[in-house]
Amino acid sequence: MECTPKPLALRAREAAKLLNICQKTLWFWTKSGIVPHVRVGRAVLYPVDQLQEWLREQAVRQQAAAAEQEGQGDDNSQ
Repeated sequence: MECTPKPLALRAREAAKLLNICQKTLWFWTKSGIVPHVRVGRAVLYPVDQLQEWLREQAVRQQAAAAEQEGQGDDNSQ
């Protein structure tokens, strides 16, 4: 039984599909420097490990922001 190797990087179409966003959004994020990417010649690639880390960071930031808002709501009620 052969294991197919996991790709090191994805093209835009694959990355957008896995992130569940449209390619236009991915291109906007790419041009804005929001999402990690690498240019190899004219190709734009999205390293899988960096995308996974970026997603983890986004989740942590959102959880922290939600907790902060929740904490502020508690302070205002006293």
